[in-house]
Amino acid sequence: MYPRDRINNPTTMHPVNKMRSRNALRGLPKTVHGGQAWKLDGVEDYSHNLNPFGPPADLDEIILSAVSELGHYPDDSCIKLKETIARTFSVDIENITIGAGSSDIIRNFPNTFINPGDKVLLSRPSFAEYGQQCRIVGADIWWNDLTEDEDFRLDVDKISEFIDMGIKALYICNPNNPTGRVEPRDKILKIVKECEEHDTLVFLDETLLELVADYDKISCAKYVKQYKNLIVAGSLTKSFAIPGIRIGFGFGDKDLIAEMEKVRMTWNVGQIEQTVARVLIGERMDYVHTAARIMFDESKVMNKELKALDFPVGELSDSFFYFDPLRSLGIKSAEFQKLMLRDNVMVRDCASFGYPFEWYVRFSVKDRERNDLFIKAVENSMKALR
Repeated sequence: MYPRDRINNPTTMHPVNKMRSRNALRGLPKTVHGGQAWKLDGVEDYSHNLNPFGPPADLDEIILSAVSELGHYPDDSCIKLKETIARTFSVDIENITIGAGSSDIIRNFPNTFINPGDKVLLSRPSFAEYGQQCRIVGADIWWNDLTEDEDFRLDVDKISEFIDMGIKALYICNPNNPTGRVEPRDKILKIVKECEEHDTLVFLDETLLELVADYDKISCAKYVKQYKNLIVAGSLTKSFAIPGIRIGFGFGDKDLIAEMEKVRMTWNVGQIEQTVARVLIGERMDYVHTAARIMFDESKVMNKELKALDFPVGELSDSFFYFDPLRSLGIKSAEFQKLMLRDNVMVRDCASFGYPFEWYVRFSVKDRERNDLFIKAVENSMKALR
């Protein structure tokens, strides 16, 4: 067949159509995240939620200790790391899956359990990757809108109505990102129990929780042995301020974990990551808990000083970061971000979370010296607005 005949043949007229991506990907944008101030010289980043004290001082030594093992493939089972995690979090090895950051766990969950058309309940605003990964697998996303009138808290009765309508999975972020609200353990487990009775899965993201005071009284990680429908995600990214080293983990019923292991990429966590995680989790968790206590105390000071400036900070944050409306100042978060950058301070513009959050700003708590710089930047921005 000559080229001309091939062009006129109706069976081959549009071969390019065969190379299109799946329908679920059409119009799907990349997600937007904070933590971009590293691209700017001399800017203090309040747009991310990392441990403000940075990684432990001996992190370089821990990394170097893994170099001698880089000549072979990493242990795909991550058995030594799982043994350390099991001891620390009071679970069994069979209850653990390891990921390249919690984002890996967030990706693997819908790829394991969600079929195209399954109904999935997400809160809004919340972490953008949940919706992104659910859309990629073709889920039917239902939205539970969190409102300022209800202090952005989860409404158990409202969630019950969604559960009754046959959702396949429910996502909860605790503390919620970006709102900073922390839900108590009893409330979370009440939702998990009701979901279990309806064969509904619960994905609980506790990635930010370890930097919250009284973490051990809130976390539901150890309850994965009690509930058959619960997956809990964690990470070292925030707690040890190491976003450049991708280490995450998920807890769940052993049968759920076994299924998630089927979609996990082979050798997804390298030897350096496994070594770093094993040492930090096994020997350095006090470092994280100390940071959480300091930030809790510093949050009280920051909240008081911001109120003295008539900045609309609201009540003391449940967590170590704030999510505040700027309507009373007559300015959207993108413009406020520009004002703060005049003093080399970066805050999070929350417009990416959708309407009406272009009016909201998110910022974290750090140590006293840097928080004083933040307060001064707010004071200067308020003067500029007047």
